[in-house]
Amino acid sequence: MTTATELAQSRANLVMVAPLPFNAEAPPDALRDRITATDRHYVRSNFALPDHDGRLHIAGAVSAPIELTLDDLRSRPAKSLTMTMECAGNGRLDMKPLPIGEPWGGYAVSTASWTGTPLSELLQSAGVLDGAVDVVFEGADHGPYYQYDDVQFIRALPVALSADPAANILVAYEMNGEPLNADHGAPFRLIVPHWYGVASVKWLSRMTVITKPYRGEFQTAHYMYEWPNRAHEPVDIMLVRARVTEPAAESHLSLGPCTVRGKAWSGHGPIVKVELSFTGEGDWFTAEVAEPESPYAWQEWSYAWTPAKTGRYSIRARATDAAGNTQPDVPPWNRLGYGNNAVEVQYVEFH
Repeated sequence: MTTATELAQSRANLVMVAPLPFNAEAPPDALRDRITATDRHYVRSNFALPDHDGRLHIAGAVSAPIELTLDDLRSRPAKSLTMTMECAGNGRLDMKPLPIGEPWGGYAVSTASWTGTPLSELLQSAGVLDGAVDVVFEGADHGPYYQYDDVQFIRALPVALSADPAANILVAYEMNGEPLNADHGAPFRLIVPHWYGVASVKWLSRMTVITKPYRGEFQTAHYMYEWPNRAHEPVDIMLVRARVTEPAAESHLSLGPCTVRGKAWSGHGPIVKVELSFTGEGDWFTAEVAEPESPYAWQEWSYAWTPAKTGRYSIRARATDAAGNTQPDVPPWNRLGYGNNAVEVQYVEFH
């Protein structure tokens, strides 16, 4: 159990967005690391830290309902994966007009190593019945939310995805080799590769297999792309994105060779190209992209650049993934401010 002192220490390095429920971005230099330290990993919560009875119930359209403790999960074969997690609202402050929602800047993204029990194996043990459609995941967290006096955080995934061993969805109990702390979902949470962080339900308390599509506040009301000119769509797979990590934005540098570095990721497949531009319009230059170290984690990229003269330079970085998706120049505006994957623009000055 995380003590108040340990919780305060784990939050000290983060950039707070809201105190209650606690939401915070990673410090900008945390994106330079291959793995984000737990005390530098962004935190997203919809409600205050909940009480949890330490049990996970699996019920509904199954032949053998299960009740599991943390020890029960640890007694099963474990699996670890390295995964980039991004808040769906990351970059909301760069949208205009400003959407509603938490004022996230650009650092609600991190990469960690997660260890737990494959979800597919738990569902196999429970015996999913024919006709099942969705698996509903209930977090222990709840509280007032817009028109609700009290509502629980609940999300769902299709049975076909949840029961697929190749999806590598975990019920995780460790983060970076240590037990989960309170902010990251102790005692156990869901980890869903490729999807925005909203799918990775924290403080997991119950999984219910159902025979009709799930509808709920956090499934079909919030966490939806409310487009102004076309049908609404659910927030699901992470969009392709590149970030510059070096040089830091607004740096003052001595004229000479400079290596621009960054990270790029996508839920739709590995990054195959990152391009840079140093003017408002003109040529794009191809960066060197490292091979993925994990199918679910960001990739490093770099470009050796020598500015021609002193002055201010813009740096734009855009990524393309294996599915052919490329970042847009303008954020895809929607009322709730999700999925901003527009080309990043920052500047540096050479003297």
